[in-house]
Amino acid sequence: MIKYLTVFFVSMVPLIELRGAIPFAYGFKAADPSFNLLLAYILIAIGNMIPVPIIYFFARKVLEWGKDKPVIGGFFTFCLEKGEKGGKKLQEKAGRGLFVALLLFVGIPLPGTGAWTGTLAASILDMDFKSSILAVICGVALAGIIIGVLCTLGLGAFIGVTA
Repeated sequence: MIKYLTVFFVSMVPLIELRGAIPFAYGFKAADPSFNLLLAYILIAIGNMIPVPIIYFFARKVLEWGKDKPVIGGFFTFCLEKGEKGGKKLQEKAGRGLFVALLLFVGIPLPGTGAWTGTLAASILDMDFKSSILAVICGVALAGIIIGVLCTLGLGAFIGVTA
């Protein structure tokens, strides 16, 4: 049970997310053949998506509020700029195909392109909530498939390091 909770909570961590949790699950499977990868995948996907509505509705407001505060201002400004940069990049490349661009942004497992950053970018771009959440869900599923295939091929340690 603790292993399933571990991958669930690891998938919620910004910058690590699903990309780091799936290699953990494969490691648990290697150590314990009875570890259920399908259950782990489901928990990882759910864990990765739990913060998304909160990020969409509140992150931008909190970051705007905190960017000029003495202790937290630098970090908040960094997060806001990262979201704005990701949003601008999405808009430039996508034009009107923002849904597909967001899906691919989240779904292609590169550092800094997960559900957290994608949702922040969608919020900053004022994308429709339902379409942005659907794009992020599809992107998380795509990233899960890609990471799972790479882990199956024995590249999980590499993916875990670059996540």
